[in-house]
Amino acid sequence: MRHGKKNNHLGRTTSHRKAMLSNMATSLILHKRITTTLAKAKVLRGYVEPLLTKSKSDTTHSRRTVFSYLQDKEATTILFREIAEKIANRPGGYTRIIKLENRLGDNAEMAIIELVDYNTVYGVDTAAAAKKSTRRRGGAAKPKTAAPVAAEEVAVAEEVKEAPVAETEAPATPEAEENAEKGE
Repeated sequence: MRHGKKNNHLGRTTSHRKAMLSNMATSLILHKRITTTLAKAKVLRGYVEPLLTKSKSDTTHSRRTVFSYLQDKEATTILFREIAEKIANRPGGYTRIIKLENRLGDNAEMAIIELVDYNTVYGVDTAAAAKKSTRRRGGAAKPKTAAPVAAEEVAVAEEVKEAPVAETEAPATPEAEENAEKGE
């Protein structure tokens, strides 16, 4: 009977599976984020989260237990020094799995597994791109260039915007208005 034998074997022998999970857990601790298949990421989460919980209590016994799983001195040191202090007050859920597009070669479901406290902010680029540009009469707005602007150019542009324009100097034609807005 196979009662209570629910772990995913991932098509590997026991020794291969243990070695693979140890290597993946070491990579996750060292790099804080790895890309793998979804099935491996789910199994890795169940493997590495108890190790992270064990790292919260920095005792000789817990260090030896974690080292027996990881087999890497550097990863164990980083886990107990850096990661343990970041997750000290978190009650669990130390990892996050984010699904990606399927792999081109074999169409396998891919995912990123990362440590939650070391994540980068997602959606920063979309917030900056959502900024609305002003419409002009001649058609669509000009595309913004990605080249960095020098500090002197920004200061000159701000001075031009702040300079008051007298009503007698106001341009009469729409083309002249556009040139005045551009600072020409």
